[in-house]
Amino acid sequence: MKLDRGSPPAGTVRDWLDARAEVGGTAIVFPETGMTLDWDDLRDAARTFAMGLTAVGVGKGESLAIVAPNGAEAVTAFYGALYGGFRATMINLAAGLDAIAYALEHSEARFAFVHETSRALFDEANASGVQSVSLTPGGTADLPELAPTDHALLMYTSGTTGRPKGVVHTHASLLAGGWTTAIAHDLRTDDRGFCVLPIYHINGLCVTMMGSLISGGSLSMVSRFSASRFWEQAEASDVTWFSAVPTIISHLLHGDAEPTQACKDRIRFGRSASSALAVETQSAFENRFSIPIIETMGLTETAAQILSNPLPPGRRKIGSPGYSFGCEVEIQDQSGARVPPGTEGEIVVRGPNVLLEYLKNADATSDTFRDGWLRTGDLAKMDEDGYVFVTGRLKELIIKGGENIAPREVDEALYSHPDVVEAAAFARPSGSYGETIEAAVRVREGSNLCSSDLIEICQERLGRFKSPDVVHFMDELPKGPSGKIQRLKIADLIAV
Repeated sequence: MKLDRGSPPAGTVRDWLDARAEVGGTAIVFPETGMTLDWDDLRDAARTFAMGLTAVGVGKGESLAIVAPNGAEAVTAFYGALYGGFRATMINLAAGLDAIAYALEHSEARFAFVHETSRALFDEANASGVQSVSLTPGGTADLPELAPTDHALLMYTSGTTGRPKGVVHTHASLLAGGWTTAIAHDLRTDDRGFCVLPIYHINGLCVTMMGSLISGGSLSMVSRFSASRFWEQAEASDVTWFSAVPTIISHLLHGDAEPTQACKDRIRFGRSASSALAVETQSAFENRFSIPIIETMGLTETAAQILSNPLPPGRRKIGSPGYSFGCEVEIQDQSGARVPPGTEGEIVVRGPNVLLEYLKNADATSDTFRDGWLRTGDLAKMDEDGYVFVTGRLKELIIKGGENIAPREVDEALYSHPDVVEAAAFARPSGSYGETIEAAVRVREGSNLCSSDLIEICQERLGRFKSPDVVHFMDELPKGPSGKIQRLKIADLIAV
């Protein structure tokens, strides 16, 4: 099966894995262990796992929990689940015991693959009595027929404003997620992506893993991101592109490690997703490393990417995650009407990469869709060229004195100081204004910055009304598994 840049992929993940095995070649290298996994070996291991699970009674469409960090075992378990027609239920290791226990129970998983390093966490969270299985469960059985519309993936949202929702993707939408990445970034068979994000998050799973499956390229995968070893690992495994999040890009920018010229020459681009990338951070990174950063945007509900800037020499608009690839994106008002260019509204999307449903939550599914469009909850404007400029989240807007203030405006001002590594503005309840603005930052080691310095910068750029009353300094801002700063949790962590 070959990449068709004009149409989303046909078939199932099993079909694509069989096709890659037929051609052969390297699927994934693991620079931390020196291991190499070829496509045919990966397919054979996945099939063995699938047949063993079928033999012990796991049924088609049934959830199989995968509790593991990045590595060969997690990849095999994931592909094995899909190869057998099961619903791969990726457990977020960073979600906390309550969220993990909820996912295990809500998914109705009877079996789980548990990596040895995640055993204690699993045992503590496993109140629902899920049984663990090895990658070689023994026994063989005929595998069921599969269709593109069959369930393939169950991934839980972060649940920052309530119980996590279980996002269900089919084989078709999962493959389409990898396809949007492949066509936007012109991925080729000789490309090798660098997977530093956890594959229990949609970015790591769909952008890198599904992107390489669809394009026929390969991956380098590490257990976790390391700022000090990133460039060394990238060079050792001949990486040609990488997918990251803004916090990773900021840590690389402010780190001491430097890539060799050969490494920089080999890497065609890096991509940024999961949250907005500060303009200053992107410009400084490109000036230092001479590697273009392609800002993108995606959601768990859309199997990752919906928007992307084009590769050079195409026109990248700094501050925008780009325009749509492989799906339709509009900016609509609250009635569902498309707004004119330059007018703020909500980003909505429809296309082959959109989720099937939220598991066992018909109300949430119904509320998320309007006239066939998926409502993202993100506020933005679209220019005449179709580029989207995100202005904030509906749930994160700060309403001060009746005026809506997008936290990103304050973030951008804070990031303009070169010592700021992480920044996030947030709301604090106020008797006078309803809400006031505060911010939290992490600064580089040895910095002499103080709160008044940063408030002054904000006031110069934004005016006094939109500037924070106080800036807090933290050793680490709270983040989700993708590295995205969890703005809504900051106020609770900082005493008034």
